[in-house]
Amino acid sequence: MILKRWIDNTLKIQSIAAPTFHEAGRSRFMSKVFLSLNLPDVTTDENQNVFARIPGESPKPLIVTAHLDSVFPIDTDLQTRRKRDRIFGPGIGDNAVALAALIELAYDHTDSHPPNDIWLVANVGEEGLGNLLGMRKVIERFNGNVLAYLVLEGMALGHVYHRGLPIHRYRLRVKTTGGHAWIHAGRTSAIHHCCLLGASLSQIALPDDPRWSLNIGRIEGGTSINTIAPEAWMELDLRAENGETLEALDKLVFDVVNQHSDDEVTIEIEQIGHRPAGELPADHPLVLAACQALREAGIRDCLLDSGSTDASLPLSLGLPAICIGLTYGAGAHSLEEYIEIQPLKQGYRALRNTMDAYSRSVEKLTYLR
Repeated sequence: MILKRWIDNTLKIQSIAAPTFHEAGRSRFMSKVFLSLNLPDVTTDENQNVFARIPGESPKPLIVTAHLDSVFPIDTDLQTRRKRDRIFGPGIGDNAVALAALIELAYDHTDSHPPNDIWLVANVGEEGLGNLLGMRKVIERFNGNVLAYLVLEGMALGHVYHRGLPIHRYRLRVKTTGGHAWIHAGRTSAIHHCCLLGASLSQIALPDDPRWSLNIGRIEGGTSINTIAPEAWMELDLRAENGETLEALDKLVFDVVNQHSDDEVTIEIEQIGHRPAGELPADHPLVLAACQALREAGIRDCLLDSGSTDASLPLSLGLPAICIGLTYGAGAHSLEEYIEIQPLKQGYRALRNTMDAYSRSVEKLTYLR
């Protein structure tokens, strides 16, 4: 791994706008780099997922992935700045630096012959309403016949996400008669009612144990400033530590929605997203390999955690998968997002050691059988 090259590629990737469903620019960049390194089987599928293979002794592959998309709109100012040991920029840690790590893995394996094929995959649709589209297509391609899925995220070094956080996403659409702001003054406005509904939803008590979360991420509606809005909608993200708790949160939300519906107001509920739950046991060889690798890289604490990542989908299907971070940072999903540079050395060492240790453990188990 060459740190300067990693940083240079991170900045190039970060500078390419890639909101969910618009990842083609980054997809072309990753494909071009993989082809320049003469990796075999470099392909881009119809969804803009990019695949490249590092040949190994066994064709049963280890899949190493990082997502292409970011949360920022296409017209976001993606300017970056460096301040001491930090690089600031929208999407720099989530997930440009992880995509650049795939390129470093390609460089490092140009003259090596690993025990198993390694597939480097830059996939789409992890953020927003992507609904893990890219990972779904990756799993369809390999049909579960894999050594493991190793998902890379830029930040959260020291965390090993081996549990998928279940998520439900809904669009609540409020409809009323509407009318002229002066002539029909007093009629119910869909926007006013949407605000009242949002206020009621925000009052739902969310306990810390088990942890729940409720977020209204977007609100839109209306026709003009002097029109009583006939329609407005909000998008709702619900999360919980387990499926049972999430269903209970669903019920609370639906109860609030019903309380806000009457003869003048119709509220439609549309599910627009779902991320499944799943878990890899803490004593699984892949989890143990990741924790051992962190210790060897000088990271004292291995934090076993749950999260909403591309690993959620293979975990829900009973496939071995974890997500790991590559450095420290903060401000994810904000314009002040940043990563720390020096810990990348430890993060990359932990990544390589995780891959090597898990391959050895699987080889040993196969031999014992």
